[in-house]
Amino acid sequence: MQAQDPAFSQFFASPLTLNPALTGKFNGALRVAGNYRNQWPEINNAFITSTVSVDAPIFSNKLPDNNMWGVGIMAMTDRTANGVLNSNYIALSTSYHIPLDVDGYHSLGVGFQGTYASKILDGTKLHFEDQLDQQGGWTIPSQDAISNRQVTVNYFDMNIGALYNGSTTGANNFYFGASVYHINSPKESFLADDKYVLHPRFTVHGGISQPLSDGASYVHFSGLYSNQANANEFVLGGAWSVMVNHDNDNPTSFYAGSWVRFSNVTDAIIPYVGMEFGNFSLGLTYDVNISSLKTASESRGGIEISLIYIKKKSDGKKGVPCPRF
Repeated sequence: MQAQDPAFSQFFASPLTLNPALTGKFNGALRVAGNYRNQWPEINNAFITSTVSVDAPIFSNKLPDNNMWGVGIMAMTDRTANGVLNSNYIALSTSYHIPLDVDGYHSLGVGFQGTYASKILDGTKLHFEDQLDQQGGWTIPSQDAISNRQVTVNYFDMNIGALYNGSTTGANNFYFGASVYHINSPKESFLADDKYVLHPRFTVHGGISQPLSDGASYVHFSGLYSNQANANEFVLGGAWSVMVNHDNDNPTSFYAGSWVRFSNVTDAIIPYVGMEFGNFSLGLTYDVNISSLKTASESRGGIEISLIYIKKKSDGKKGVPCPRF
């Protein structure tokens, strides 16, 4: 078995786990993002993942026009197999974006992220073959090195990314990005075995948001392809949004759409609904498992919730549209 990273169906709502170049790349002064995912709950709470991140553009008044420097911090926790394996991460990110035209409609940026990871494998919650007695119990002491004890592994990690962001009218947006996580391939073994390393994760992603003729609704499309060792993931889909309060300065909008994920096999259909109100954006997805695992999972791939708060700029300027989906 080879380790794989936690992944979100709402990849667009978890910017610092997708691409370090997204750090600070939004219309506002401060962004706080939170994500929660419970995957395959019918299989002994297989994966429960939570993140929280804070990022912001800095020195906006001291940089050249339309340049952007962003900094951010993210914390993530992942509980596997009902707490047998617990993984915790803390990451610091920075990015810098430069304009490609006078109006700043097009920009190019790079980002870097450093992560400290700590993982705990709880052997007290595991049973091994040599513990099985003739009555079907687990009474025989195991000779396995992690039986009845907790073992830990800690390491530092490095991630990089690049992002192109563009607009033709100041109202629409399109972007394309690429990132590499674990470029240093950190060792990830609980028994000091050097052959177990965390393989780099390569991701390309992109999206477009386009207003419709009524001016109150948008269509959004996005997708990504990710590869880590022998694991491949392809996600593609879109959503429609409509403003329901007819207030361009403080819009309240409703979102509905769906994505599809292929992970080596046809994996899941992912319906999505969301709301934007005030400074908040709320998203909800539910993975409907359609792979061969659907019998064990009872087709319940898992629920995922995202909540993003963006503090608006004090000068009231909206700026060039930035990636949202």
